[in-house]
Amino acid sequence: MFSDETLEPVEFKSSWRKERHVSDNETQTSDLQTDDVGCQSWHRNDLGIQTDDDSDKQLTLAKVSLADEENLARFLMSVEPMVVRYLNNNLKSRAFEDYDRGFGDEATSVTCIHTLTHADLNGELQDWCTHRASVGTWNLDRRTVKEDKPDTVIDSACCVMCLEFHPENPAWLAGGNFNGEVLVWDLSQEDDLLLATSSIGDDAHREPVARVHWLRDASSKKKRYNVVSIGGDGKILVWKVDQKKGKLKLIEGFVVMAQSLPRSMKVRGVRGDKEIGVTCLAFSHEDPDTFLVGSESGCIFRCSVHAKGSPAGSHIVSSVPLCSPVTFTFNPHHGPVHAVDCSRFHRHAFVSSGQDQCVRVYNMLQAQPVLIIEPGEGYVFSASWSPVNPTLLGAVTESGHLLLYNVGSGNMVPVQTVEASPGKLPAYCLQFNSKQTHLLATGDGGGNVRVFKLSKDLVSSTGREMDQLSSLISMGTE
Repeated sequence: MFSDETLEPVEFKSSWRKERHVSDNETQTSDLQTDDVGCQSWHRNDLGIQTDDDSDKQLTLAKVSLADEENLARFLMSVEPMVVRYLNNNLKSRAFEDYDRGFGDEATSVTCIHTLTHADLNGELQDWCTHRASVGTWNLDRRTVKEDKPDTVIDSACCVMCLEFHPENPAWLAGGNFNGEVLVWDLSQEDDLLLATSSIGDDAHREPVARVHWLRDASSKKKRYNVVSIGGDGKILVWKVDQKKGKLKLIEGFVVMAQSLPRSMKVRGVRGDKEIGVTCLAFSHEDPDTFLVGSESGCIFRCSVHAKGSPAGSHIVSSVPLCSPVTFTFNPHHGPVHAVDCSRFHRHAFVSSGQDQCVRVYNMLQAQPVLIIEPGEGYVFSASWSPVNPTLLGAVTESGHLLLYNVGSGNMVPVQTVEASPGKLPAYCLQFNSKQTHLLATGDGGGNVRVFKLSKDLVSSTGREMDQLSSLISMGTE
């Protein structure tokens, strides 16, 4: 009924596709002709030159006639409208709006140029304050820097916990020690360098001094500075330098108390006037009356020098009245705060670091951070803003690394990771140089200070970083 049958294929040629014919051809160039010729110059001339001693001659400025001045003035007035027009056009130009300076490439380099250490103290640093202690200073502007020998050595009876140079007088150096004493040295003196001291008593700190800072005295017509100190006893003290008596006189003070903690951190049975240890301090660059303090509790407090909060408890003895300076409390770190620093480019931006291994960027107007960075390098002992690049942050870690971040890029991977400790010890402090902005220094647990040179791209700004920082800080406030 059914059977297999094979039919001839039927082919339909395409009406739109043309057939292609392919052929293969080969070609070979002729042999290349090459010649080798050696050449070496052998003529040589030596020439010496010496300038003449014209020290007796006086230089005179070229005399410019009144007619020349009038011609120059007319020329400047004629080109001024054109120059102003093109400058205004440049301000409105978007030609470099998407320009990326290439963070992370070889151009953003960090080079260690000095490793400074006091060789006489090597091997004497211990866990408790029973060893020799001293302060060493180096002048990096000198042609020859002895990296293992400071230019100036100041012996101390106990550990010096913090230092800060005077902002205008480079010879004055303020410090705070383990015993709670605040000191000011004058490095220009030949014999006794100690200029003034707070001594130890009721007005002094009862815990190690965590930070000292030179603060401009707004009530003084002269450019006089006072010294602000903080400590683990919760006190924030303002000292006046009395050179004649060699004393630091307490003129004002504050104390941070448990009543300023958020409700979730308050412990039942703990009095509200119980002091909270203060660990770090930063003043606003735009509002000298506003400052930030970090605490052992993990909280960061916004404070005011004009605040008249609750008075200190009766158990605190002081020659000046102490009250709470706190006006606002930020969302806390999980552990003590190690550093806070205010931005020079945005009045509401500040950065903090803490024992919870995080770097946080805050807006002073809101409690929650706008950015949290977790480097994964252990404790972050210090963090600071660059004084010239609005979006550049530096941080040092327990693993002994220096980390540089560009927070404006949105990429939370460091643009540079550098060893800040030759022995891979924890790096505890970090400081950008506000005068020589290409320099940055770090200090480690072995007593080593490393000075780094930053590349041009890290210390320059295109103007776009300001917009990036403003966008970051405004997150969550709209």
